[in-house]
Amino acid sequence: MSKSATTASKGELTRACILDAAVQQAALAGFEALTIGGLASQTGLSKSGLFAHFGSKEELQLAALDEVVRRFIETVYQPALAAPAGRARLSALFAHWLQWTKRSGLPACPMMSALGEYDSQPGPMRDALEREMRRLDAAIAENVNAAMALGEFSGAVTPQQFAFETFGIIASCYRSRILYQDPESGTQAQLAFARLLAAAAGETPASIVAPPTVRP
Repeated sequence: MSKSATTASKGELTRACILDAAVQQAALAGFEALTIGGLASQTGLSKSGLFAHFGSKEELQLAALDEVVRRFIETVYQPALAAPAGRARLSALFAHWLQWTKRSGLPACPMMSALGEYDSQPGPMRDALEREMRRLDAAIAENVNAAMALGEFSGAVTPQQFAFETFGIIASCYRSRILYQDPESGTQAQLAFARLLAAAAGETPASIVAPPTVRP
């Protein structure tokens, strides 16, 4: 292996180490809490070493958000692709979404933290966050459309409304799980989503049963 290849690999490992620490900190305290100095202390690197990878706090924040999105896709969306498009994939996506922080080794959801920090703050972080959230909505809506085309959904709920309510369930689940420390939050979320699926399919209330919780 050439010296340049060795150096590049070491640099990539260092960057990954920094981003892992940044994502953990963002999950606990938010992206605004990320600083070059703080991460230098946390990782044992020098400030100049961090500046070699991230030239500013904003660049660090954007890179950390990108890393969160990468982990979310890897943990939630890609496994859901194993299920057929439509209702089955929506169910898989939701189940993996409920468990993604635990499976990623995170104490809380950094995306939820980012929403609280940047939803009304114009700038690159808000733009990046909006772009990723819209991509998620679009992925949900795409599978609602597929479910309609397959005859699994009756069209009683529009794709946009389904995506809206899905996120509402997830947000409520994280609030109960983190703020209330409610051990039943996952079960409640599963039941709420089962009702949403049933409404979209035109099923009667008596037929609504929560799917089994996906274990990590």
